Amino acid sequence: MTVSDTPVDQADMPLNRDVFLRSLLRELAGTLEDVVGLEDASGYISIVGASIGRQIDAAYKSEINVKELSRDQIADVLVDLKRRIEGDFYIIEADETKIVLGNNACPFGRYVDGRPSLCMMTSNVFGTIAAENLGYANVVIEEAIARGDAGCRVVVNLVQPDKTPEGREYFGG
Repeated sequence: MTVSDTPVDQADMPLNRDVFLRSLLRELAGTLEDVVGLEDASGYISIVGASIGRQIDAAYKSEINVKELSRDQIADVLVDLKRRIEGDFYIIEADETKIVLGNNACPFGRYVDGRPSLCMMTSNVFGTIAAENLGYANVVIEEAIARGDAGCRVVVNLVQPDKTPEGREYFGG
């Protein structure tokens, strides 16, 4: 009997690298939420998201050969990067002060259910890219699949408000 003929090898297992990594992130986020609480877990995930945001920002600027992304390019990048990782983000509204995005499919798939700390990846990647290019961003996740909503609604404010903002602030530089 060769390895390919064993019952284990022939088992129809829904397991591959993508499923394994999504499961790993889900369990890591859940463990952090249980051990340190949702707020601190979100903080830890924010650090990772900011780092990834800087990497993605640099890669897009390199690929399209610009030193800074314009507001329009930022909106396009936010949609494109999520498309590339199997999200379904789209622009609801965009002007000089904000970019409002909707989403029908989380890149984490079903693994995001009940793990709202994972939304900090979106907040930090979006906020970091916008702030690195425009100097400031404030991200508000108004609706989230992870919180049980049918979709996501993310507002990326590009102008610093006069009062304390409700979302997370990001500063370039």
